Amino acid sequence: MSREYVLQPFRPAVDLRIDYAKELNEQQRAAATAPPGPALVIAGAGSGKTRTLTYRAAFLLEQGIPPECILLLTFTNKAAREMMRRVAALLGGELPGLWGGTFHAIGARVLRRHAAEIGHQPDFTILDRQDAEDLLSACLGEMEIDVKATRFPKAGVLADIFSLAANKDETVEAVVRRQFEYFSELIPQICQVQARYAARKKAGNSMDFDDLLVLWLKLLRENAAVREDQQRRFQFILVDEYQDTNKVQGELIDLLARRHGNLMVVGDDSQSIYSWRGAHFENIIKFPQRYDRSAVYRIETNYRSTPEILRLANASIAANAHQFAKELTPARGSGPKPVLAACATSADQAVFVAQRALELREEGRELSQMAVLYRSHFHALELQLELTRRNIPFTITSGIRFFEQAHIKDVAAYLKFITNPRDELAFKRIARLMDGVGARTADRLWQSFRAQFDAAPASGQNLAAALQKISAAVPKKTAVSWAQLTATISQLEAPEIRRNAAAVIRHVIEAGYEDYLKDQFANYRARREDLEQMALFAMQFESVEDFLTQLALLTNLESEDAKPGVPDEEAMRLSTVHQAKGLEFDVVFLIMLCDGLFPSTRSLETKDGEEEERRLFYVAVTRARDELYLCHPLVRSASSGGVMLQEKSRFLRELPPELLDEWQMRGFSAY
Repeated sequence: MSREYVLQPFRPAVDLRIDYAKELNEQQRAAATAPPGPALVIAGAGSGKTRTLTYRAAFLLEQGIPPECILLLTFTNKAAREMMRRVAALLGGELPGLWGGTFHAIGARVLRRHAAEIGHQPDFTILDRQDAEDLLSACLGEMEIDVKATRFPKAGVLADIFSLAANKDETVEAVVRRQFEYFSELIPQICQVQARYAARKKAGNSMDFDDLLVLWLKLLRENAAVREDQQRRFQFILVDEYQDTNKVQGELIDLLARRHGNLMVVGDDSQSIYSWRGAHFENIIKFPQRYDRSAVYRIETNYRSTPEILRLANASIAANAHQFAKELTPARGSGPKPVLAACATSADQAVFVAQRALELREEGRELSQMAVLYRSHFHALELQLELTRRNIPFTITSGIRFFEQAHIKDVAAYLKFITNPRDELAFKRIARLMDGVGARTADRLWQSFRAQFDAAPASGQNLAAALQKISAAVPKKTAVSWAQLTATISQLEAPEIRRNAAAVIRHVIEAGYEDYLKDQFANYRARREDLEQMALFAMQFESVEDFLTQLALLTNLESEDAKPGVPDEEAMRLSTVHQAKGLEFDVVFLIMLCDGLFPSTRSLETKDGEEEERRLFYVAVTRARDELYLCHPLVRSASSGGVMLQEKSRFLRELPPELLDEWQMRGFSAY
């Protein structure tokens, strides 16, 4: 019988260059200088998580751990570079041997070393998103799938389906049945496309982004020699933003740490908000069960927000059953209570935010240090209009304003075309939505339509009739779609629809554009909801022309990613909460806090969904440094006309009243 006996090298007492007690608070220092073994660091919002992890890496190096035996995993290249730079600065020299980077970067590094073991050459190509879609399009072209007879997901949607399956470690069939159920009948063909796509990648010695994780995990699962080599190499593993890891990343970490067990993961379970893109909440919440001898460290001193905001933040997450109990404590002095602003309408809410922002600016606050956060982009629709009216500069985190999004502009093109048949751009945009119509064909069809329409007497001009008369010029593969367009335009020309922008929008959706969304976009439901909100917004205008005038006012403004107009330092920031994670502002306005909006209706279908929405609310609240305004309208436009009452968000109802300063609105009201 033999047993393994591990030799421990002698090390003299370490002469530490860094004064950890001086540089870190007590909780940070306990985590940074923790003894070997598995450790979970629960780092609350604004508590110095990155600082703690940086000093942990420096501490290990000062203890004599070779740089090449430490693996530091992050989620962005920027975070990896910054952390490596900080560690090097602390120790006074470069650390070329330290393994640090994103999961995908480290995966690529490992796979290049072991390409032969997975049937690739070391010089394999990594496909970016566009490359992957182009290859998927080629696969579709090779397969005998009649995309005209059966609506089939386009390459972009297939890429999203395959990516979700990879990151969730699930089958394509499971992903389609749960999130793309409208394609369930096509599962066999979709799986065939996946198989062909994988074969084409292998034949071309290429990998997509997800392969860097999936094939790395496959290599570790199936190749004992490689697994043993990596487990021996990485004596200490540090993981940042652990709450955002997916199932594949979670298993990779567990496999790599299995030999030495020196794993430190840092994150905040209360900021786990990305399940929709594959993040696996159980990785962090069940860490102590998977590592039964793990230590749990809490970092709860918050350096960002006032005590008043932190008391509300602590209360906002209290109702979640699945969490590590924590209590954010302030390092800063007192400030004003968060404000609860009940507004009569969403238009009043927009007026409040704009007016209060200008008041704060007069008091010395910079617009660039103010943010408006919301659950979904359409929640800020009225606000964008109000800020534009008042000439208040703003930028949007996504870089795309509501009316500049592709699906909004597509439907708006129908409104423009029936209002102004000589709108060449609107005609061509509609035409190019059809299979078989590119720029040249769209131009040829426009010339034919214009000639036909102008030839008709003014009293008898009819859009549908002109479209019908040029159908012979339409490509064969476009004939069915053109007939549908002709029928749709004929219906839109009916006076009772033609005069009503909301009716036009809804009719376009129902007449085929909804199917187009399903085929083209993985986030079909969100885009469909945007269009419904566009219709609700349009109801306040007396005519299609009035609506289009306001639309032009909004879309003629420059977006954040366009040619610079207003410097960032002069503009308010508008952002979804998801996109604001990791950011902070002096003043935060959180709007549209109504049940069904925040939390969203779909999230309330499951208990897990509701808890993730509550975590999202917590993330929003903890973005504020000095002032926080929680806003909700009492009524909103109803799809049937008139208004409907809104119940304020359950997340607001859960907050103790004494933590809030309630402001009663009076004066302006849209109704």
